[in-house]
Amino acid sequence: MAEENKGFFKGLWGKLTGAAADVAPVEADREEEQLAEPAKEPAPEPVSEPVAAPAQEPAKEQAREQVPEVPPPPPVEAPAKVGFFERLKKGLAKTHESLVGRIDTLLLGKKQIDADTLEELEEILITADIGVATTVELIRTLEGRLKRNELQDGGAIKKALQEEILARLQQYASPLDVSAARPYVIMVIGVNGVGKTTTIGKLASRYTGEGKKVLLAAGDTFRAAAAEQLEEWGRRAGVDVIRHKDGSDPSAVVFDSCKAAVARGSDVLIVDTAGRLHTKVNLMEEMKKIRRVMSRELPGAPHETLLVLDAATGQNAISQARLFKEAAGVSGVVLTKLDGTAKGGIVVAVSNEFQLT
Repeated sequence: MAEENKGFFKGLWGKLTGAAADVAPVEADREEEQLAEPAKEPAPEPVSEPVAAPAQEPAKEQAREQVPEVPPPPPVEAPAKVGFFERLKKGLAKTHESLVGRIDTLLLGKKQIDADTLEELEEILITADIGVATTVELIRTLEGRLKRNELQDGGAIKKALQEEILARLQQYASPLDVSAARPYVIMVIGVNGVGKTTTIGKLASRYTGEGKKVLLAAGDTFRAAAAEQLEEWGRRAGVDVIRHKDGSDPSAVVFDSCKAAVARGSDVLIVDTAGRLHTKVNLMEEMKKIRRVMSRELPGAPHETLLVLDAATGQNAISQARLFKEAAGVSGVVLTKLDGTAKGGIVVAVSNEFQLT
């Protein structure tokens, strides 16, 4: 009661003095209430209990159990290494089908051979690039054996044809014996793009594998990157290459190569030459000059002159062989690119007409 009277007099005093009559009593009352009430402690936060995961339904458990386990993939086996003769056989499959396959279709199973059969066989041989002259010679030989009753059926005709072709190839065959001279000089010639440099790389690899010391001469100084290509083949085969700058005289390259072959004790010297058309007289004369330089520095050189022919050249190879033999004394033939659709029969014609191996 005393507190209430005290508050009453304060309010009365405020009204009489005119100082915030409405605000002051309220604030004073609030201060008194705060002092009268004890301080409340903050309520503790509720501790959340872990909620247990709902149990999985039995259907899902059964479905998971029924999922089969995927076995690991079997180990991948490395492909078997294919041998050289298998790769060669696979590469010559197209040539075999285009020539031998057609002959088999014509002859095998025939019990009687007549003039029409021989005429069809003649057509097959000509289209296989064996050449007209060589084909006529082969057909005349088969006709003579038929008249003597040596051939009775298609199988006998095919076997006789094989024997006649093989006899013409073996008649002038001679092995390439590089031990006949030291250094043994091999000159490689041919028209553009037939594969001369690649052939040289393969020869270098073969003779190096036989334990011989090989030296290469980059005589093709006109084709772009020809010397670099030969150097790459030399690097693979592990042999040295003699080269000059592009556009230099190929005879000078051959001269230095002959000197280097003697000084280094090389067993084989293989000379690359620029591709040249057999109809260009000035280029053929340049090749004659290269041969003269070789023979002057190394008596008897070149010991072998290989003419590289593209198997797809066809009958044009006959004129190539004729003119190159007159200008460079060709002694052997290399047939390239037989792994395409080429028939390659031109090698029989070249060997038979020009006595080349």
